[in-house]
Amino acid sequence: MNTLKLAFRGLSRNRRRSLMTLLTIALGFSAIALFAGYTHNIYSGMSRGAIHGEMLGHLTLSKPGMSKEGRLYPERYLLNADDVKKISELLRNEAHIKLVAPRLAFSGLLSNGRASTIFLAEGIEPSALKQLQEGMLNKREIERGTFDHMLKKLDPARSEVVELSTGLAELLHIQKQGLAAMLVNTMSGQVNALDVALGGTFDTGNAGTNDKFALVSLALAQNLYDAAGHADRLTVLLDDVAQTEPMRKLIQAKLHTAGYDLEIKSWNELSSFYNQVHGMFNMIFGFIFLIVLTVVVMSVANSMGMTVIERTREIGTLRSIGLRRAGVVRIFTMESLLLTLIGCASGFLITVLVRYGINVADISYTPPNSVSPTPLLIDLDIRRIVFTFVLMGIVATLAAYMPARRAAKMQIIDALGHI
Repeated sequence: MNTLKLAFRGLSRNRRRSLMTLLTIALGFSAIALFAGYTHNIYSGMSRGAIHGEMLGHLTLSKPGMSKEGRLYPERYLLNADDVKKISELLRNEAHIKLVAPRLAFSGLLSNGRASTIFLAEGIEPSALKQLQEGMLNKREIERGTFDHMLKKLDPARSEVVELSTGLAELLHIQKQGLAAMLVNTMSGQVNALDVALGGTFDTGNAGTNDKFALVSLALAQNLYDAAGHADRLTVLLDDVAQTEPMRKLIQAKLHTAGYDLEIKSWNELSSFYNQVHGMFNMIFGFIFLIVLTVVVMSVANSMGMTVIERTREIGTLRSIGLRRAGVVRIFTMESLLLTLIGCASGFLITVLVRYGINVADISYTPPNSVSPTPLLIDLDIRRIVFTFVLMGIVATLAAYMPARRAAKMQIIDALGHI
């Protein structure tokens, strides 16, 4: 208790210096916490976009080698109708599984009768599409009433109705309910073509694919590909993203027991965009964290170094009345620890206030290579906040330890005579 009281008194000796050091710590902590909250929100949005927007689901089941050789030899790697039915029945009633959806991807040429262009298409059942997209938008977007506008929709009663990305429809000047022709190679390599009608358009969220992507019903995809009942993969949607890895292990074991040798990939393995952006933001966060931590440590070290020099005679007095060297070091490190803790607590308060102001300001921006604005929101990344709090406390305390230890080693007579 005496050490704590002496530490508080020591901080109040030079209030201006203590206040400036505390402000440096608070602003540094707040900067790290705000950027951590921003990246946390970005990661959350990207994971939601990958799972629901890109329609990857949480897990994807396919035959080994499908992603590399499936386009060259589809007959070897497609799941037949019997496999699709049995695997779906095997997994559908499993805990945490909301949806098991067969999918079929293909590519070809889309023509308006005068011009043609390449397209990439996904075949999926309309009901599965709706369920897969339910978690795509956040609360703010739903409150704005943009939910229906953002949804991709297929007509369950008309398999010939397709959805085209905005750029693709504009490229061929296809209007809503307008007709076009899809030309593809079938599973056996023959050419097949069918007339389709445009039901609506959507944005892929990526400028690179917004003029190439099409969404069709699974029945139309199987008809075009001449692969009745077949699918190239099964998309599994869970009720919680935290269950991704546990459910992958469970499903793998269950399929192995049933005699199926399937490859299971998670959404973050399939989303290269998520992995690239995640890695980039982690690197930026680490860089900013090191800069801020260096500034804080130098500020605390400078403040405590000056404090120790100014109070050398006080140290000599304390030593002369029986205080051990360890006691002197303990007093100054306690001062540094208190300064850091108060600074971090103040920084957390600043973080909460600034976060609230930004979140209610309704700020939005358009990220690079994107076609739609993104709201600027900041979360509270408790894990990184606690990590920063603990690390700053340890490093700042060590920054005060060295000058305090050096002063404690001085001879008492020299310390008392210090000017």
